[in-house]
Amino acid sequence: MNRQVIVGFTTEGPTDVRFLESVIQRTVEEVAFECSGLVEVLPIQYIEKQNGNFVELVKNCARQAESLGVMVLCVHVDADARTDADTFDRKIDPAFTAINNLPREHVCKNLVAIVPVQMTEAWMLSDKDLLKEEIGTSKSNLELGIHKLPETYAAPKQAIEAAIRIARQDLTRRRRRKLTIGELYLPIGQRVSLNKLEKLSSYQKFKEAVRSAFQKLGYL
Repeated sequence: MNRQVIVGFTTEGPTDVRFLESVIQRTVEEVAFECSGLVEVLPIQYIEKQNGNFVELVKNCARQAESLGVMVLCVHVDADARTDADTFDRKIDPAFTAINNLPREHVCKNLVAIVPVQMTEAWMLSDKDLLKEEIGTSKSNLELGIHKLPETYAAPKQAIEAAIRIARQDLTRRRRRKLTIGELYLPIGQRVSLNKLEKLSSYQKFKEAVRSAFQKLGYL
């Protein structure tokens, strides 16, 4: 029998949507291939989160997800730290516990956390060859200042912005079209190597949570 899975996601900010949408879709599709029998992954659905108390916001997203027929809800929030421990303790765990305590018919309870160490841009740094291709440079990782492990950057967004400036400073004025990090989220999200993302502990945790969500559905 052909089985389907409908996945929804909510993010911390609008730029995260452009990067994470494809990453989530492709990760879910990879896990679907691990299932016995065919599982069709439908296009992912974005659920916008408003500002306010994190627990209440996630509860509202879970209610919206249920009304849309979403079977797995992915919730993104950056760790903004060297580990994700505090973010799980203060945000993810309380929010997921609150949702699991609500009546089943009102909310989607099949939840997956996405908590990049430091921030989402660290995941963009996992595929440095792709990043350099999108920036348009042949400079080395060391020259660009992106030679360290992705999750060791306290400010990965600023590291990428600095790499863009360094990459383009030697171009002639005619070729030096202004490039911003905002233009990179979508193409890198669509093409980033999942194998390279697998080297990051925070991505490994996310993918394992997707597997758990499939197990709850009885697909894995």
